[in-house]
Amino acid sequence: MNLRFLPLTLAISSALCGAAQAQSLLSLYETARGYDATYKASQSQYNANLAKGAQARASLLPTANLGANLNRTNVELISANQTATSQSQSATLSANQPLYRPANLATYRQGEKQLELASIQLKAAEQDLIVRLSQTYFDVLASRESLEFVKAQKAAVSEQLAAAKRNFEVGTSTITDTREAQARFDLVLAQEIAADNDLRIKGLALNQLVGLNNIEPKGLSPKANLTRPDLQNVDQWVQQSSEQHPNVIQSRVALEIAKLETTKAEAGHKPTLDLVASYAPIRYKDGKGINTSQIDTNSASLTLALNIPLFAGFATQNRIKETVALEEKARSDLDAAERAVAQATRTAFYGVQSGLGQVNALQAAEASSQSALDANKLGYQVGVRINIDVLNSQSQLFQTKRDLAKARYDVLMGQLKLRQASGTLSQVDLSNINALLNP
Repeated sequence: MNLRFLPLTLAISSALCGAAQAQSLLSLYETARGYDATYKASQSQYNANLAKGAQARASLLPTANLGANLNRTNVELISANQTATSQSQSATLSANQPLYRPANLATYRQGEKQLELASIQLKAAEQDLIVRLSQTYFDVLASRESLEFVKAQKAAVSEQLAAAKRNFEVGTSTITDTREAQARFDLVLAQEIAADNDLRIKGLALNQLVGLNNIEPKGLSPKANLTRPDLQNVDQWVQQSSEQHPNVIQSRVALEIAKLETTKAEAGHKPTLDLVASYAPIRYKDGKGINTSQIDTNSASLTLALNIPLFAGFATQNRIKETVALEEKARSDLDAAERAVAQATRTAFYGVQSGLGQVNALQAAEASSQSALDANKLGYQVGVRINIDVLNSQSQLFQTKRDLAKARYDVLMGQLKLRQASGTLSQVDLSNINALLNP
């Protein structure tokens, strides 16, 4: 059997036996969206930020209040030796409409920015979930293929060990060949135990991420074509990241919010103007109180309330200094975010380029290692090669296969991380990679 197709064959056999149903990367992503605690926390924070941003609009809208009062008064007239009782009921309905409040307007604009910030943060959380799930998914696939390659190597070493024993029994080889084969078999057996444990741990991590048990990921198709990034120039990716990366956009929005905070502080020197309306009916028992001046009344008023701040103990001046300093900090944070994102984008771009080169080199190395193994086997049969040469060739071939499998998954992860670094990662990119998996 061709070892390249061994993992696929074993995966199909496992599915037919009912051990676990193979699941695609895209289907697991949909499941993780409803289960992953980190992403669900981001969704809750998003909803909270929406509500918080909407609260700022209230500062521009009118406010209304209703108050009521029930009063009973007893008055003792000492000279007349009499007691008078009065009972009154009153209510006050008041409304206030801000007409000119610069600080309130700045607060409202900050609320709009908070709504924008909430969407950006949720987008970043979605991208993070895609990367975390894909990394965990491919870790399981790489670990599974590594285990299968180790098992295949153990079978090949076992055959070589049996051949060495037979040759020693008939006197065509020394005991050294048998001991070398036995040592290599014991080493591969230890590697199998380690690989099996690694697969179990990686599988548990994937189960925990999506909230399912016994997940069997679909493997990468042997015919999958690993393409180069859409944009071949790293500067184009950096330019894209400076425009679309969530961290950069968040820093820009934070700077705008800081500027509005300075505007709010400066509004402490400006006057305010409100329109105040009120209506207050007062009713007495039997229509009158203790004296003749206490009678039923209806009082209505409409007022323009102007307030001009004169002196606040230098609080406003110091508040302005504080917000200007925080504005400068936000500007520095934006510079830092742009530089960090640009560096991450370049690193991801060159990582993908290097990964594709490694895949091509390892594919050539795999073919060369297979030819070397075939040559050493033939040489061993005719007596020009010893057993250790065959064992080394086998070890080199299976190591190359493991490295090639991991390199292919690393390229796929590199492409996702490049998209994330540029701020363009979406579910569409996950669907494109999902199409490369075995049906």
